[in-house]
Amino acid sequence: MTPLKISISPLEEKDVAEIMEIERKAFKSHWPETAFINEIYRNRLAHYFVARHEEVLVGYAGIWLVVDEAHITTVAVHPDYRRQRIGEQLLHHLLVVAISKGARWATLEVRESNQGAQDLYKKYGFSSVGVRKNYYTEENENAVIMWAGNLREESFKQKLASLKEELEQEGSKSA
Repeated sequence: MTPLKISISPLEEKDVAEIMEIERKAFKSHWPETAFINEIYRNRLAHYFVARHEEVLVGYAGIWLVVDEAHITTVAVHPDYRRQRIGEQLLHHLLVVAISKGARWATLEVRESNQGAQDLYKKYGFSSVGVRKNYYTEENENAVIMWAGNLREESFKQKLASLKEELEQEGSKSA
């Protein structure tokens, strides 16, 4: 699983139509376009990013920063670009941003059936702390609640740096 070389930049309104294509393909129940517009312009807690391979938008991710907590709201990759560690690169970016903005903890919900995502989050120091019953109401699927912290500890920062180095080394092998 070689990382695809991507660039990550803040989400802009011009990107919303492209992320909506991914949103519809990635999630059975998805956010409406207006939700992303609100996140860009009205939610001061929100920080969203897009991943591009060359000029193609291939994924996106977002967090809300509330006091010292980073809540990961979404990570999505276009189905044609999965298994190339784009989601991992986006997750890494979110955690770096969270730390830079003063977050001490990170949390998220993930579908109980999405073992691949859960494994990725565990790799980055998240652990399961509970379940939200029927969180994904349209599918009656539970969400696993995961937390990571303390993001400010030197050991977490070292782990993040090590995982970044691993991504870069694997990416340079494929170049």
